[in-house]
Amino acid sequence: MTQPFHLAIPVTNLDDANQFYGELLGCEKGRSDTQWIDWNFFGHQLVTHCVNEMPSPPSYNGVDDHAVPVPHFGVVLTMGVWQELAEKVEAANIEFIVAPYIRFKGKPGEQATMFFKDPFGNALEFKAFADINQLFAS
Repeated sequence: MTQPFHLAIPVTNLDDANQFYGELLGCEKGRSDTQWIDWNFFGHQLVTHCVNEMPSPPSYNGVDDHAVPVPHFGVVLTMGVWQELAEKVEAANIEFIVAPYIRFKGKPGEQATMFFKDPFGNALEFKAFADINQLFAS
């Protein structure tokens, strides 16, 4: 089994973090304190740390004719879970940076992907593969 990653990100309001990560994305809340919350982020440990102001917004790189925010983070989901999340995010009227679509169609590494930001400007990518063996295809 692959070990989960740990990532700590800045947020400016823990109540808003709870609404976005807990309620919208459905992440289980773990330990918390007055300045941070641990989340089970699809099997990985994500910590939202409260800060007074957010760092610089992301820059963008071109990938498959789309502007992709850098930095960003996310996870690889199953295709069914990815589709459910895309529908949930769309229903919540979250603005997509890159709307859900199939990237590298018919090429090695073909994948479903979508990008959007949390309420604090942290960019997230969620992807899925019809064939998980394509994850590291070149």
